[in-house]
Amino acid sequence: MPGRVVDRPSNASRLPRKSSVQPSNTRASTVSRISSPTIDVPDEGPSSQLRTQICTIFSDAQSTTGGHRKLVIKLRKIQEACCYEPTKSGRQEVEGYGEDDFNGEVGRCVIRLMGVRKSEIVGDRSVRFLGTFLRHASELGMDLQSVGQDVVGREVLTRCADISLMPESETDEAQSFPDTPSTRLSSHILSILLPLMISKEKTVRFRSTQLASHMINCLDSIDDEYYQLLRTSLLKRIRDKEPMVRVQAILGLGRLAGNEAEEDVDNEDSDNDDAGGLMEKLLEVLQNDPSADVRRSLLLNLPLTPSTLPYLLERARDVDPATRRALYSRLLPALGDFRHLSLSMREKLLRWGLRDRDENVRKAAGRLFRERWIEDCAGTRAPIEGASAGEAAPPSIDALLELLERIDVVNSGVEGGIALEAMKEFWDGRPDYLEAVTFDDAFWDALGAERVFMARTLNDFCRLESGGKYEALVEEKLPEVTRLAFYIQRSCNSLIDGIRKAAEADDGEEDDSTVEQEFIVEQLLHIAQSLDYSDEVGRRKMFALLRETLAIPELPEGVTKLVVEVLRGVCGGGPAGEREFCGIVLEAVAEVHDTISGDEAVEEMGDESFHSARSELSDSTPTKMRKKSKQSHPEADEEEDEAKAIREIMINMKCLHIAQCMLQNIEGNLQQNVHLVTMLNNLVVPAVRSHEAPIRERGLLCLGLCCLLDKTLSEENLSLFLHCFNKGHDALQVTSIHILSDILTTHPTLLAPPPSSSPADDPAVTATTAGTHQKAVFKVFAKALKASSTPDVQSAGTTALCKLMLSNLIKDEDLLKALVISYFEPSTADNAAVRQALSYFLPVYCHSRRENMERMGRVGVAVVHALMGVTDELDEEEEMVGMSVVGAHVVDWTDARRLVVPDAGPHASWDEMGRKEVKAVNTDVHLDLAVDILEKILGPACPKQEKKTLTSMLAKLSVTPTSTPSKLHAVHDLLNAAVDARIATDAPSRNALNKLLAALTKAIRANVSASTGNAASLGNGGAGKTSSLSSSVAVKGGDGNHEDGTGGGGDGDETVGEEGVATTAVEEEEEGEKMEGVQEGKDSVLEELLDEGGEGL
Repeated sequence: MPGRVVDRPSNASRLPRKSSVQPSNTRASTVSRISSPTIDVPDEGPSSQLRTQICTIFSDAQSTTGGHRKLVIKLRKIQEACCYEPTKSGRQEVEGYGEDDFNGEVGRCVIRLMGVRKSEIVGDRSVRFLGTFLRHASELGMDLQSVGQDVVGREVLTRCADISLMPESETDEAQSFPDTPSTRLSSHILSILLPLMISKEKTVRFRSTQLASHMINCLDSIDDEYYQLLRTSLLKRIRDKEPMVRVQAILGLGRLAGNEAEEDVDNEDSDNDDAGGLMEKLLEVLQNDPSADVRRSLLLNLPLTPSTLPYLLERARDVDPATRRALYSRLLPALGDFRHLSLSMREKLLRWGLRDRDENVRKAAGRLFRERWIEDCAGTRAPIEGASAGEAAPPSIDALLELLERIDVVNSGVEGGIALEAMKEFWDGRPDYLEAVTFDDAFWDALGAERVFMARTLNDFCRLESGGKYEALVEEKLPEVTRLAFYIQRSCNSLIDGIRKAAEADDGEEDDSTVEQEFIVEQLLHIAQSLDYSDEVGRRKMFALLRETLAIPELPEGVTKLVVEVLRGVCGGGPAGEREFCGIVLEAVAEVHDTISGDEAVEEMGDESFHSARSELSDSTPTKMRKKSKQSHPEADEEEDEAKAIREIMINMKCLHIAQCMLQNIEGNLQQNVHLVTMLNNLVVPAVRSHEAPIRERGLLCLGLCCLLDKTLSEENLSLFLHCFNKGHDALQVTSIHILSDILTTHPTLLAPPPSSSPADDPAVTATTAGTHQKAVFKVFAKALKASSTPDVQSAGTTALCKLMLSNLIKDEDLLKALVISYFEPSTADNAAVRQALSYFLPVYCHSRRENMERMGRVGVAVVHALMGVTDELDEEEEMVGMSVVGAHVVDWTDARRLVVPDAGPHASWDEMGRKEVKAVNTDVHLDLAVDILEKILGPACPKQEKKTLTSMLAKLSVTPTSTPSKLHAVHDLLNAAVDARIATDAPSRNALNKLLAALTKAIRANVSASTGNAASLGNGGAGKTSSLSSSVAVKGGDGNHEDGTGGGGDGDETVGEEGVATTAVEEEEEGEKMEGVQEGKDSVLEELLDEGGEGL
């Protein structure tokens, strides 16, 4: 910033200056830290009155932004005094200085600004002050004269400048770009900034780009010469390696891009790449820049045009939560009327926003829907600039209905649709609409899709989401059960009439109205699900209506499912209610079958009556006539047979669907319900044996639901489901996997032999049956996980197996190994469902139980070996994570410190506040993994790359003194053998072995010390005994070297030292004292102490 002024006024004490010596124990504030200059400032000559005043103004502008306006006026007066002859006599601010002097002093301050780091707030204040001054100087002439569009210069917004100070002779010449002191000062500053924007110092590039962009956004006009240079320089800065520089370049280019979009500049004749395609370059940066700040700046600064809007809206899927939140909270509210967006875009924005994983994004999307979009439909939305915060228009039911129409509730209001979530947010944030809505007779008489959806969502919110807060309100507003039953009956009649008319017309004209009417019936049934049926009159009315409706053959499947669910609630709970429910549903099934079959029988009877009437007039019988008819019209007979077959398929499919809906709503025992047994024998079993694929598949699904209600039936039909998976197509395989998963979850003992309850039981036969089922089930899941399976089968098999293994129902290590391999295999890279399921399952499975973690440890080395083979066979276009990443995952999954429930006993405790304190963890899992790794790399068939990967895993293993001593010594022996065999051929491998060796040595010493202390306390019969034990420990622990080399100065450490890696863990532990022999000596000490301790007891 400006240098120190000699004759500074008294108020100059506010200028922050960095002391030459900073206190050693204090921290300077952000404002007081002035960065050291990054460039050498040349000799600027003696100070002057003009420099003193300008430096004082810039210094005061650094303190606060509150006084900028006053300082701008003061600096403007100095500029006028330097650039023009005084119009009045009197004391002037400065005398004897010209315009060049003023511009030079301002440029000097600008140069001093370039070295201020981004963290210094004074730099931002100075930039803002300079921009305010340039804008003020340019706006002074707007009241007197405005200039039209330019020819020489470049228009940014409007051409106007300080013409008030121009001589009248010069006014006519400035038809386009005015040549005024302010424009010349701006050009002078830009001439300083442009060379600095390519500086090697990132701070200089940042400040120069920041000031240039700020000037673009403050000024109305820029000279055409500097416009092109500035545009080219800023385009280069959007490729800068520093994100903060790119952000500032975006702020300036956004204004230029908007201007060029309006002017439609033609740059085809230019040879310079930077001269054309500005908008395309910015859109590319918006999509591909790695910095979230850059993408967010572009999102908020690019012009809103039809060409840029799709690119801006796709930022709703940005990886940065702040960018997504900025779209919903800043861009979309400023966009204008949302009805200009397409229907699909509205639905996507709502779905992406309301289902975002970040809570702030979800809140912003909900606020946009209930505040902005509803105001657009009401037509009362205030302008963005003048809208008062927190003020909303009065409720308008018509606007709400239009809003629901604009988001197409018929399609988005189904189960799982986004309209349900949007209305939940709406009712939660707009309690005024809760009070304003009314459901009178006129509302139900003119019932439409939007109206009924509004009633359904209000009912769901008041009963389920509000915690009972608005339950009294919804009871008051919604009709009672009897009236609702009449409304349902009227809507069902309209639906059935529409379906029958459409079937008769067979031209699809009634499709749209039929779909809407079906949606209305579904919403009314959703409301009926939540009603209280304590009123017997209303219950009987609803019961009769549902019973009659369920028997209608033309009823759509979606409505049928809801009718069955409502009927289950009307029948009541308990075994009696369930038996009544099953009986009513099966009666409806029989009526549906008889209705369709009866129509066919009536047609046949009509034909026979016709032939009988003709037989009275002729000698031919009806049988002879039918034979003659078949012989004379064979093609017609084939069509009749085909139509009959299709009709039979429709009968069975409809009946099976009703049975499926019933089975999904019962929980009792199958054998204790005679209705279910009858349905199983007369409907489900014949469907499974059918030759028609659709009937067979739906019958298989019903049979699976029946198996959930009876274990014996499940055991009898388990082989059938396994056969369907092995021989069926993709959809049937997925269904079979789902059925098997549900059966095993409901009846977990099918895979394990039950304990023998009496001597008459044959455990060998039971175990053989269970083992056969287990082996077959495991084969099914192994086949589903193979890369040759389709993505749907892979996804279904992975999800089902993960659920069963998390429930501890399946403990097979081969299947666990297959899951881990599938997680890393490149063949599942495009199957997001598999990767997402495994990314959740693997850490949860391993960190939830120690036995699961041990199981993962046993397959860890085999997984690395298998994936190493996959890596060797990769094609050129295939990619896979590195083996170091695989090893890191295996180590993390087997880390006992990550267990959710750590080992009980001395390793876990709780403090006075009830917080868990984990003192130490048994790391036997990592020790077992280390044994497997060392045995693998010591074997003769281990490739070099695999050996390197496994060795790097050793450095990540955790070893604690609480581990089993025998395992500590076993790993230590194998590690010494690996060191002696010189398997580590590179420095990282040697470092990994050395690190594990040091950790083992430390853990063994701590373990032996703890054991020695325990033994001494057990044998503490007197002072003499204690002293003898202490001396024994000292003598035994100080013996000479041992062959295993586990001590600090043993042979093993010398071997490691010869390879270039020195072990210093022992020296750090004992502060330089040498200790030798920590295995054989300590084992003998421990045995002697235990023997003596036993004698003492």
